[in-house]
Amino acid sequence: MQLNLLGRLALAALLGGIIGLERELAGKPAGLRTNILICVGAALLMDVSQKVAGAATGPADPGRIAAQVVSGIGFIGAGTILVARGSIVGLTTAATLWVVAAIGLAVGAHAYVEAVGGTMLVAVTLILLGRAEDFLFRRRKSVQVDVTIDPRPELLDEIATLFKRHGLRAWPEKVEKHHERFRASYEVVGSARKRDAALTELAESRGVRRITVR
Repeated sequence: MQLNLLGRLALAALLGGIIGLERELAGKPAGLRTNILICVGAALLMDVSQKVAGAATGPADPGRIAAQVVSGIGFIGAGTILVARGSIVGLTTAATLWVVAAIGLAVGAHAYVEAVGGTMLVAVTLILLGRAEDFLFRRRKSVQVDVTIDPRPELLDEIATLFKRHGLRAWPEKVEKHHERFRASYEVVGSARKRDAALTELAESRGVRRITVR
């Protein structure tokens, strides 16, 4: 029995790792370890939920504990969205974490076909559709990005390098002093996927205080 449980947890780790690896390679804040832990944790809680319900002497709902996983994952997902400090970045990462939790629950419930199928669809969505988006929207209309930074001139060069590294075209329009800090405005051209990845990394950079996308 314990071997069966270990096998399910190993499968959950594998499926979560497949999705987490793509997130890690894309430079997302919730990467390989986060997705593995969420998937394994969800599978374990589903297994415990079923055992508790089976051991109960009266009517019991095996889905009660599992339902809390769906609610609780929202707190982690919210953190990935708010990381950009003013710009709406991380929605895909938050949705991915939610789906990974669902995959873990499916593994814990012995729904292996559903879990593997869900993992394959998520991988296709993140990898193939992400590349298709880059191809279809590479000429997308530019957006205005305002970055408030500490008064260190070298930060301006670092920001320009960051945009370039993510395959974006960015032109600094103006730099002005704003409450003892600098506020730089950039016109950024590129796909939404590349822009989101760049803004997520930029928000975590030392000296960056606020990012606003218009």
